[in-house]
Amino acid sequence: MKNILVPIGSSENSVSNLQYAIDLAQEMDAYVYVISVFQELSKVGGLTKVNALIKEETENRLEEVVSKVNKRDVTVIAHPIKGSVVESINRFNRHVHVDLMVLSPRSNSIREEVYLGNTSGKIMKSTNIPILVVPEGAVFQQPSSMLMAFKNGSFEKKTLEPVKQFVKHFGTEVHVLHVETPETTDDMKEVSPRLTKLQSSYAKAENATTYQAVLEHYHDKEADMLCVVRRKRGFFKKLWEKNVVLKREFHTSKPLLVLQVQE
Repeated sequence: MKNILVPIGSSENSVSNLQYAIDLAQEMDAYVYVISVFQELSKVGGLTKVNALIKEETENRLEEVVSKVNKRDVTVIAHPIKGSVVESINRFNRHVHVDLMVLSPRSNSIREEVYLGNTSGKIMKSTNIPILVVPEGAVFQQPSSMLMAFKNGSFEKKTLEPVKQFVKHFGTEVHVLHVETPETTDDMKEVSPRLTKLQSSYAKAENATTYQAVLEHYHDKEADMLCVVRRKRGFFKKLWEKNVVLKREFHTSKPLLVLQVQE
């Protein structure tokens, strides 16, 4: 893992989120890229000065957040980026391959009943980068165990790379929860050798959806991290019908690792 991306919003949690990413990067010998996205107003009507001010405020916000963290010996590179949030992140990823994005659950939202805010939810739904959603105010600790839940046991090598990195650097135990639903086929019951090489334990569950299985079982394992797979028809399908996810629908006080999309 070489490049970690941290989008910065207006949340007061930005500093602790960036510090978490830096502490993780120090352990993995990775670079940290910090971006703050801004949108220019139409230049019609002499708004050039206003746009310059918007960019300057974005740069100042980045400098303020970066100044409040301990960089340790990690290379931290900050960039203001013009455009929409999702388009800017995808454009950045085309130029600098992102191995992991560290995201705050509420980049801009201050509503206490919200787990995943509109901006974070939009990023989660509309990008295909491995994402680590870090609880607000969390301090980095090496994850000793991870609960990984999925329905389809077929995995591509690149999908499992973040899991492999946690196992490699921290010796993280991967406790697998293989969920069988009414939609499960025989092929889905098979588990890729790529995962069996990484797993520490294996358990099966029968539920209507993977989502329900996680809600029922993730408290059973005293895991430091929850891991789910972002398939086109998978764990977040119900939640991703909208960008905002309320705490009463789903929340976790542990870091949530969301892997790349698979069919």
